[in-house]
Amino acid sequence: MKSAVSLFSGCGGSDSGALAAGFEVLMANDILPYARDVYLANMPATDYMLGNVAEITCFPQAELLIGCYPCQGFSQAGARQADRKVNFLYREFDRALRKIRPKAFVVENVSGMRRADFKHLLNNQLVRFRSAGYRVSHAVLNAEDYGVPQERRRLFIVGIRSDFGIRYHFPEPTHGVERQEPYRTIHDAIGHLPEWPEGEYWEDEFHWYYLSRNRYRSWDQISKTIVSHPRHMPLHPVSPRLRRIHTDRWVWEEDRPARRYSYREAACLQGFNDTMIFPDTANLRAKYTVVGNAVPPQLFEAVLRALPDIW
Repeated sequence: MKSAVSLFSGCGGSDSGALAAGFEVLMANDILPYARDVYLANMPATDYMLGNVAEITCFPQAELLIGCYPCQGFSQAGARQADRKVNFLYREFDRALRKIRPKAFVVENVSGMRRADFKHLLNNQLVRFRSAGYRVSHAVLNAEDYGVPQERRRLFIVGIRSDFGIRYHFPEPTHGVERQEPYRTIHDAIGHLPEWPEGEYWEDEFHWYYLSRNRYRSWDQISKTIVSHPRHMPLHPVSPRLRRIHTDRWVWEEDRPARRYSYREAACLQGFNDTMIFPDTANLRAKYTVVGNAVPPQLFEAVLRALPDIW
């Protein structure tokens, strides 16, 4: 079986996609203990190294290197600070790339990295990876076009070792109007789950910021982006619709109960199986966090399956 090393692995979205694409993940890494707990509860065969990647000095030899380094500094929902230390973790990925010398690598990050005020950091990554000996391609893909029932635009950087003389080409969309398959909807993903799963959804009030935009989508639509902060999680379709009454102000159309997606529903909308195990080793917020930070497995699988046969 083809082998892979995964860095900044979280709870295993990218690695689930890698397994589906025929790779054995030899090692995974993250700094969040609960991400490790969820990962190993669902993929126990991987050697998961918990801790700061900068402290890892020895990596297994593998044919593929995967990296989904943190993105808070680039995120549309985050601080958008180009000088944040978290924005430079790609240097650790570059260090691992030069040590392992895999046949190919795949990086995933938020699409905001292509913004004008961050582009110098993106360009620095591309320069580093090319100087490490790889032909590099990058593109922004939307998860909904690859079978994920959610709007989620993400930047992918893919490199193939230069000695192969091959350049990577991103996969064509498979889902949507006049494509192989229709878009997957919220109902497709979570319509079979209980409408009011006790203890699995965030029950804080809907504050003014939450109601400054429309958080509602109906059953037959694609979900809004799943986020890592439970207070900002989109509304479940069992909720009443929202109506705009002023700039950045929305109100309920009906006076009846409303709720956000549960962490399990959010996981299904990310593309995970509804039987995904969430150990009771952390609180509700941590469960939302690891799900919201994850990579949709189907999207990552599609990117990997488009790699040329260099194995």
